[in-house]
Amino acid sequence: MTPEREIRIRTVLDKRQEDLVVVLENVADPHNISAVMRTCDAVGVQDIYVLNTYVPRHKKWGAKSSSSAASWLTVRQYDDPAACFEAVRRQVDRIYTTYLTSDAVSLYKMELTGRIALVFGNEHSGVSDEIRTYSDGNFVIPQVGIIQSLNISVACAVTLYEAYRQKNVAGQYDSQGLSSERYQELLSAWSRGQL
Repeated sequence: MTPEREIRIRTVLDKRQEDLVVVLENVADPHNISAVMRTCDAVGVQDIYVLNTYVPRHKKWGAKSSSSAASWLTVRQYDDPAACFEAVRRQVDRIYTTYLTSDAVSLYKMELTGRIALVFGNEHSGVSDEIRTYSDGNFVIPQVGIIQSLNISVACAVTLYEAYRQKNVAGQYDSQGLSSERYQELLSAWSRGQL
């Protein structure tokens, strides 16, 4: 590995945030998942959980929309919700779902600097009732249009950039966001060109 490549890899790893996680429930279109991956990479999210309870397990992602982001992320696929959220709970303290209900709070009133997971649902039905039982809260992205929904990848991007903004203001990107062990593990894998 060239010194320049090592500097680039370390610069990216220095900004990765282990305490900000994305969960995608039954997202059918692999291009939507890939677009989410690209945003995750852009804001320093390392871990994505893909839960498929009725959508078949994805074998690959939409290459054009991911710009190979998947090769720089840790993507875990599950078909058992309990196992998925048990793993997520080991990594975060709070799980937030996005779903349009009367108890949902505005994204911009949420505290997103803690150890959190953000859950986004299927393109047509959103986050399921079952998955909302794992949630510590529910949020919506404020909108003033006729159509009160956004594409899953757009909703995720808006949300992640608000989390990025809050974490950046709080100085969380100024120090290493990965444990030393995880940092070294990823550094080694990325240096070899594998994850």
